[in-house]
Amino acid sequence: MIKLLIVDDSALMRRQLSSVFEEQGDFEIRFARNGKEAVDENKHFHPDVVTLDINMPEMDGLTALVLIMAERSVPVVMVSSLTEKGALTTFEALALGAVDYIAKPSGTISLSMDDIKKELVAKIRAAAKSHVKAVRPTLTTRQTVEKAPPPPIMRRGIANDGIVLIGVSTGGPRTLEDVLPLLPANFPYPVVVAQHMPASFTFQFAARMNDLCAMQVVEVSSPRPLESGFIYIGKGGADVVVVQRAGKLMVISKPENKEFLWHPSVELLGRSALEHYDAAKIIGVMLTGMGNDGSDSFAQIKKQGGRTIAESEASCVVFGMPAELIAKDGATAVLPSDKVTERILTWVR
Repeated sequence: MIKLLIVDDSALMRRQLSSVFEEQGDFEIRFARNGKEAVDENKHFHPDVVTLDINMPEMDGLTALVLIMAERSVPVVMVSSLTEKGALTTFEALALGAVDYIAKPSGTISLSMDDIKKELVAKIRAAAKSHVKAVRPTLTTRQTVEKAPPPPIMRRGIANDGIVLIGVSTGGPRTLEDVLPLLPANFPYPVVVAQHMPASFTFQFAARMNDLCAMQVVEVSSPRPLESGFIYIGKGGADVVVVQRAGKLMVISKPENKEFLWHPSVELLGRSALEHYDAAKIIGVMLTGMGNDGSDSFAQIKKQGGRTIAESEASCVVFGMPAELIAKDGATAVLPSDKVTERILTWVR
């Protein structure tokens, strides 16, 4: 049985969430109406996973999250609204130790819940098996933002015609903070990131990463030329692919391809890069996430002479996507997240 603690001040939301998991037959469920009750239940009920609302009376979700992580660390999935404010708070929660988030239903809750039921159950099951990463300060509490290391000494005459592709899902925002800020401003390849995320979140996520990184970080909301010194974050609710227009390589956002389950699709990104780049000039990085998105195309990158990294189980929040790549013999290297950038720089040098 999976012990689930549902924390929400809305009785209707508690009932709706409860009905979803009662149908599964393998969940033991308890409830809390605010952050204070959540902290108490975490100590006495010992849940395997917690769903945590953000806006609650008496004690809000973020305060409760800090106390939960300090007293008894447990996988926490935030229940967040799909707004700019909701996105900012969600990223803060992820930095404080939450492993994932669920979009809070809007409109008629029962109908909206039906739309997200499958994703909701999958996320909670994955969270129950996930690894909770150590807490570190958020941007709002850091006295200084970490500086990127000195620019690497690139080999004279190196051709700046390569690309780095990063696929990531559950646990991604925290993990990308281990990887992207360590890339120097003069990194010679563009970096394209397919992070599974709602459309309303990716702009704020790109802005957050831009504050942390030496490279410039932008959301792909319109066609952009692929340039060195830039990190391109695929827009949520769409797919991000490499194309050629007027003889120039570009990255664009296009409507979701319904043949694929996750978006932005890592698989489509990998396939599109293989169409326009010599595989030997592609570096594919598969980070934490549930499912198998991108494993086929990244394995093909390696097969055709490119290089790939799969995040190791030891550092993964959810060892799904990297495990699939490894199983297909598609990983040139298997590394913890804090060693990924070092290997990329070594290969590019």
